[in-house]
Amino acid sequence: MIEIKDLLSRFSNILLSLEGKKGTIRKVLSEVIKINIDSKDIKIKNNIVYLNIKPIYKNEIFLKQEQIFLKMKEALGKKIPQSLR
Repeated sequence: MIEIKDLLSRFSNILLSLEGKKGTIRKVLSEVIKINIDSKDIKIKNNIVYLNIKPIYKNEIFLKQEQIFLKMKEALGKKIPQSLR
């Protein structure tokens, strides 16, 4: 019989990888656009990053989107998000 802790360890690995991805996205965005974004303002759903920030920062992110994706590809490898919204 499978113990509950074994089942929960699978989910903790998923959650840790999600938090790691959020941290990497925060780091890349802070390097490129020079602002700090809180991890609670970043949501990842269906491989799309949703940012809950001011529109002026979103505009700057969209202008520098190619540079951001290049840095994310260096940091995350093949598992980069499809888009930023």
